[in-house]
Amino acid sequence: MPYVARNEVHAARIISGVGTLFALVEGVYILMLILNADQSNKFFVFIKGLAEPLALFFPGLFHTGSPNVDTILNYGLAAVFWLVVTGFVARVVAR
Repeated sequence: MPYVARNEVHAARIISGVGTLFALVEGVYILMLILNADQSNKFFVFIKGLAEPLALFFPGLFHTGSPNVDTILNYGLAAVFWLVVTGFVARVVAR
């Protein structure tokens, strides 16, 4: 059975890594929006194409009156969501 346990640990690390990658994409998108990156740039379009679907239902959740604060709250909450959910799933898989 030790072989199975090792596979479970590897699967948990992969799941956790995917969550970290999703959160990183959200973080890069937040920075690009706040720092006014050129929205016609191919890299910006690529990151936007990844970040918006990953943000799920969070964009538009908070309206503070400041676009930068809204971006940080909405997309930042999506990043935290992915870290928490994939962390939970990784722990379940590792047991």
